[in-house]
Formats: sequence, structure tokens, C-alpha cells
Amino acid sequence: MKLSKIEYDLLRQLVRHAGKVLTHRQILREVWGPGHENDTHYLRVYIAHLREKLEANPELPELILTELGVGYRFLLPL
Repeated sequence: MKLSKIEYDLLRQLVRHAGKVLTHRQILREVWGPGHENDTHYLRVYIAHLREKLEANPELPELILTELGVGYRFLLPL
């Protein structure tokens, strides 16, 4: 599996904070930089890309969970 630079940076942030909820703003600032904190459409697209590559069933994610209205949480597999 090959990840783009953005996908890799996004996954790195999620794994680094595994188990914790990262807000949309936190992720956008860390991955895309200041000035992109409101560009949530970028985040949705790249989360979908990661789910397609990492999840057994991207429609029912078990690794990258959405915390509605807040952000995303990465769960380490057991």
C-alpha cells in the first residue's frame, strides 16, 4: 500500500495520538498548516482515502472513527 505525503502525515498524527479525539482544527493545523483550520472538506476526503486503504470495510470503520461534530479518533487494533 502506498500513501501520499498528506495521507502519511495525517495517519502519523492520528497514530501519535491513538485513542484520543483530535479535533478537525488540530488535524488541519498540524497536517495542512495554519490558515487551513476551516478547510474540513480536505480532511473528509483524505480520511476517506485512508479508510479505503486501511479498513477492512471502509463503510464501517474500526480504526479511524468519526467523533461527530468534533474530529477523529484512531484506535489501535487489538
